[in-house]
Amino acid sequence: QVQVVESGGGLVQPGGSLRLSCAASGIIFSISSMGWYRQAPGNERELVASITSSGSTNYADSVKDRFTISRDNTKNTVYLQMSTLKPEDTAVYYCVTILRSSGSSPSRSYWGQGTQVTVSS
Repeated sequence: QVQVVESGGGLVQPGGSLRLSCAASGIIFSISSMGWYRQAPGNERELVASITSSGSTNYADSVKDRFTISRDNTKNTVYLQMSTLKPEDTAVYYCVTILRSSGSSPSRSYWGQGTQVTVSS
């Protein structure tokens, strides 16, 4: 079994910063991609940022130059450093990890439970 657990959400003022963390644990053979999605009330879940095992990154246009995704492959952990936060960044942030549990198993996506980020004065 695999567990994906996020942490680091909370309330922050506009212009502030916040760092999210997400750790995958359990039976893991290899992790290819890790990423962050978010979902605001009434909106669809959208990709925020992703990072491959080699470190290639991809960002939504709305967060480029404000958010930075990174990962520690030794800890199966991905981070999202969020700066210059805006009220429109308010959402539940979900971590997704694409991994294989063995050398013969296909890749699967595992989602965390989500962490609330609220940007408000």
